[in-house]
Amino acid sequence: MAQPDDHALAASVATETGALLVEVRDRLFSSGAGTWEVRDTGDSEAHQHIVKRLAKARPDDAILSEEGRDDLARLSADRVWIVDPLDGTREYSEPGRSDWAVHIALVEDGVPTAGAVALPAVGQTLCTDPEPTLPEPHSGQPRLVVSRSRPPAAAIIIAQALDAELMSLGSAGAKAMAVVMGMADIYAHSGGQFEWDNCAPVAVARAAGLHASRCDGSELEYNFADPWLPDVLICRPEFAEDALEALRKVIEGEA
Repeated sequence: MAQPDDHALAASVATETGALLVEVRDRLFSSGAGTWEVRDTGDSEAHQHIVKRLAKARPDDAILSEEGRDDLARLSADRVWIVDPLDGTREYSEPGRSDWAVHIALVEDGVPTAGAVALPAVGQTLCTDPEPTLPEPHSGQPRLVVSRSRPPAAAIIIAQALDAELMSLGSAGAKAMAVVMGMADIYAHSGGQFEWDNCAPVAVARAAGLHASRCDGSELEYNFADPWLPDVLICRPEFAEDALEALRKVIEGEA
């Protein structure tokens, strides 16, 4: 199991990386840099910072980063840090947008045991210890958070079954943390992600007392040779049964 200082390390690395990304974005925009330069520089500098910090603090641990070369020696490692240095590059490269994130998670035996998600543009980091306090239930329609572009099939299925109100945000981390912070009730994604897209958000969501699973209700497992992860459901516990039932009916061809 994760040690107390693993939680603190995840939070500090996520927060530091977020501050770095804010500085990079402000500096490049003020110098007239284009969108792709902002994205590429942010991705690169954030990745380098995370790898250096984790290598120094946990030299025996493996790392899987969206921006790094995948060393498959991680498959036999007891502890693997799965990180997304910049979740939501499109939002990051749009001045004024705050719905992007930094993901840092520790995985042991396929299970996230410590993690943090930084929302740098709003100066907030949520982590597994101290765990977030889940707000009281929302009294109106369930609020389902989806991507800014076309909502995924899982979201549409749940929205129709639960008469949910749709709200849009950018990155996966921003959407998941909207549920943690009480701004939304359900986040469902199908059509594919990678392990780094939801590993840290799942760790933080579970620490807050939220439901987190695959869309068929099965466990989310991490650190596979192929890091593709088809779907995820993160929601308040009171909506989990109905959301999974709606998805199950479609999966089984009953609807």
